[in-house]
Amino acid sequence: MSEPVRTVLAQEPELMVVSFAFEKGDEGALHSHPHVQSTYVKSGRFSFTQDGRSFEVGTGDAFVIPSGAEHGCVCLQAGELIDNFTPRRDDFL
Repeated sequence: MSEPVRTVLAQEPELMVVSFAFEKGDEGALHSHPHVQSTYVKSGRFSFTQDGRSFEVGTGDAFVIPSGAEHGCVCLQAGELIDNFTPRRDDFL
């Protein structure tokens, strides 16, 4: 198991677009942040936990994670997530 590979695709102070490439078994540890996040599943299959609720998503699915919500994921099938953050996540620069 390894960390997903993060690539910043575009950014301005108000918005950031980031690609995360996952291998099967990779995890995005439970965390929260003040940014609103939208996630689009470009490929693969993932099990997400958000504020204690678990759900699975696959290619073509999208959802929003509100500011401050605790969330994380486990990759069930290798793939890529495209995340948008508003405002920009300066910790990713």
